Amino acid sequence: MTGLDRPARAAIVTTVSTHALRACLAIALLPVLIGAPVAAFAGEPPHDSPILVGHLTGPIGPATGIYVERLLADASKQNATCLLLTLDTPGGLSDTMREIIQAIFASPVPVVTFVYPEGARAASAGALIALSAHVSAMAPGTNIGAAHPVSIGPGGGGENKDDTMTEKITNDAAAFARTIATRRGRSVTWAERVVRESISSTADEALAAHVIDLIARDPDDLRDRINGRRVEIGASEHTINVGQGELVEDPPTWRERFLATISEPNIAYLLMLAGIFGIFFELQHPGAILPGVVGAVSIITAAFAFHMLPVNAAGFALIALALGLFVLEVKVTSHGLLAVGGCAAMLIGSMMLINSPLPFMRVSLGLIIPSVIATALFFLFVVSMAVRTRHRRVTTGREGLLGLEGVVRGGVGPQGGSVFVRGEFWNAESAEPIEDGVHIRVEHVDGLTLRVRRATH
Repeated sequence: MTGLDRPARAAIVTTVSTHALRACLAIALLPVLIGAPVAAFAGEPPHDSPILVGHLTGPIGPATGIYVERLLADASKQNATCLLLTLDTPGGLSDTMREIIQAIFASPVPVVTFVYPEGARAASAGALIALSAHVSAMAPGTNIGAAHPVSIGPGGGGENKDDTMTEKITNDAAAFARTIATRRGRSVTWAERVVRESISSTADEALAAHVIDLIARDPDDLRDRINGRRVEIGASEHTINVGQGELVEDPPTWRERFLATISEPNIAYLLMLAGIFGIFFELQHPGAILPGVVGAVSIITAAFAFHMLPVNAAGFALIALALGLFVLEVKVTSHGLLAVGGCAAMLIGSMMLINSPLPFMRVSLGLIIPSVIATALFFLFVVSMAVRTRHRRVTTGREGLLGLEGVVRGGVGPQGGSVFVRGEFWNAESAEPIEDGVHIRVEHVDGLTLRVRRATH
């Protein structure tokens, strides 16, 4: 540079400095430029991503599991900020509860449970579902807990239950609750006690015991309070960025509502009875068509519903025995003993039909009693009418003429004659001559000729 004048040297220095500054800026911005596509590839939701809202109300059954799995799939497809599940449930089936918790653990989208509205509860299976969420919240005036398992089967929960089996079930449930609490960093002691001692906590007590993460007034308040909260998804941490996202309701589809309706034990029981009535009526009156169609649809729908419920085979067997006893009552002289036995078998079978110790998962006794009475009356009436019809005297055709009485017109004998029977004149023969005007009785029909004899009164 010694050969250059001062202006030229200044220009060169300026150019080099400009290029050096640009290189430094590029190096400084390189992590940002690389991190943006990486974050997009990793599935970080944009600031306007929605917050999907689903509602778990009532007993937790198979239809609930289907609904939650679909909600999680929708949240993943829509790249939602999180899935908010409001809870108001008395509990339900443990198998369905485990399926829901496994789905929450495997979810790539944060799941927030909210015991809401005021007065709601997350009891039994609902308590463990709330415990398994990435963020667990409650509204004021709600409660959570009472997750002690009860034995399943005849006498479940009674004094004569098998203590060893009950202890195994309780230990298994307690271990599962501890696993959930450990996974989410919540109180293991409370999780143990909620199973073994059936404790239940208010919102304030649950927050103080480190069972839930926060208390919120409503979903909008909860939305603001979870913003920026860091949760663990898989092996990495994730920040819930609410941004401009709004709460978007995702209610059950018509299919999920239909499954929830038919899997309700009382509805499934009524569908079974409707199917039995319809098919039996069609067998007794072939060609009626409508009862057979309705019965077939009802019995298939009931079979699908029972497939989703914990059904006891002994209950089905007792109901089938009851139907057989009702039919035999009409054909066998038992002075009502078979009918009484049928009512007893159907009553016991109906009570045993759904193999669950939870009252809301069994067929209601208030429905069973009138249904047993109606079923008994239906079968006794239909079968008795069928038996009477079979024993009723034939009144049409050739058989309908046998035994009828008539009057001789002009005399009748071995060579023939004429008689008036049932408003018609007939050719007739008689083994002995019978005078005009004498009453006769038809003994045999030979083509268009009646064989008659003198009527005796």
